[in-house]
Amino acid sequence: MPRIVAAGSRNNAYDKFIAAREDSEIGEAAMLLVDAEGPVTASTAWEHLMRRDQWPRPAEASDDQCHLMTQVMESWFLADPDSLQEYFGQGFRVKALRGDRNNVEETRKADVEAGLTAATKDAWKGIYNARTKGKHSFEILEGLDPALVQRASLRAKRFVDALKTLCASALRCS
Repeated sequence: MPRIVAAGSRNNAYDKFIAAREDSEIGEAAMLLVDAEGPVTASTAWEHLMRRDQWPRPAEASDDQCHLMTQVMESWFLADPDSLQEYFGQGFRVKALRGDRNNVEETRKADVEAGLTAATKDAWKGIYNARTKGKHSFEILEGLDPALVQRASLRAKRFVDALKTLCASALRCS
């Protein structure tokens, strides 16, 4: 079954993906998932990453092994404001969130970050910003309704579909 390896920075994620590709036991199953960090105009995730980060597509890496989140991962949070309300508790202001909850792909990074900071300013669990995101982000992701996120983000749906295909293939092989 898949396991998630949080790599820290974008560059670390790419480097770990390259290393995993070189490992014969997991190479074909490795997947890269990173923020787009801006609007995506390229036709593939690999093309976007080459333009933005100068990351070449590794030899024999498929399109299904490279996935972009939204401009910033926290955009996925917008798809499930009830989960955010439950996580942050009293003082959380859902109306302060910025962006289209039904299409989080195009919400600008600055709008997401400013909205989360404003929405959590008086929240019981504390403020969410660049300094505190490590404390909250994975717990919030874990609590999100995957169906809501996939409806609001075609890239999230593509990633989940690729994971399902990978898992189904692994089960057939075992």
